[in-house]
Amino acid sequence: MGLVLADALVHRGLRVSLWGPFPDVVEHLAATRENPGRMPGFRLDEQVRVTTNSSELFDNCTMAINAIPSQFIGDVWSRVDGDLPSGCPIVSVAKGVENGTLRRPSEVLGEAVPSAGAMCALSGPTIATELAAHRPALMVAASSDKGLAARVQSCFDVPWLRIYTSDDLVGVELAGACKNVVALAAGMCDGLQLGDNAKSAVLARGLAEITRLGVSMGAAAETFYGIAGVGDLATTCFSPHGRNRSCGEALGLGESLEAYESRTHSVVEGVATSRSVMALASRYGIEMPISEAVHAVLFDGLSPGAGVDQLMRRVSGTE
Repeated sequence: MGLVLADALVHRGLRVSLWGPFPDVVEHLAATRENPGRMPGFRLDEQVRVTTNSSELFDNCTMAINAIPSQFIGDVWSRVDGDLPSGCPIVSVAKGVENGTLRRPSEVLGEAVPSAGAMCALSGPTIATELAAHRPALMVAASSDKGLAARVQSCFDVPWLRIYTSDDLVGVELAGACKNVVALAAGMCDGLQLGDNAKSAVLARGLAEITRLGVSMGAAAETFYGIAGVGDLATTCFSPHGRNRSCGEALGLGESLEAYESRTHSVVEGVATSRSVMALASRYGIEMPISEAVHAVLFDGLSPGAGVDQLMRRVSGTE
């Protein structure tokens, strides 16, 4: 995601620098302008500076973007805390909840980089390969700082992106995190060949349980029925490029989680986030049967088929 966002910013005529925690990967990207493991066929614009030096990265930086997966944000950003200019805002595109602490990406960043300024979440239904091809997409910039949200909206004002603003940072971050767990369930439906009726039911009921959790944590219900909620959820559940859906499909076909993770080049955010979602559901007393079934398949030895049977045996209620 970091590569395609850099592409959009350069298109706007802005100066962009990229850095990552793995020097060998960064050096290869700097030399070839390509990252075939993550983005096959995509070539990074020559105007984007790629560096292994974090202090050089933040020279005259006025806005930083976090594209580090949620479980690694704290460790990576604590390394560069002293390099970020004081008061510099951070925009995060990570979609998850940190295990153990149950903190959202903006909360992790706030602690890891206490010198930073306001936080913004940039989220929505954005398959990276489609963004790289400049296909139309919508995103939401959410921040308690309306000025920052408007600035992010302006920075990414390119022909293939339309950015809306929101002040519901909690809702947008939770929607982005929880939809990955539901997408794992949708993928299991594909692997088990249960059909579109079943997968659409997973999407609808998954959205209901995500909304219940979000509202209990102070988010606005409307957020979950918008771009960052049902929009992102639908794309993740149905797109063949969705990492979480693809992982769920592999599990439905009988592959183990360990085998799938060992052969994929991407972090499947929903796997770790399912632990956090279950902990949040317990903390707030929220019933989340789909997320609970996904967690049991991932970590408790429940088969995907048995998980479906478990859900279908639940007593029907009022929607």
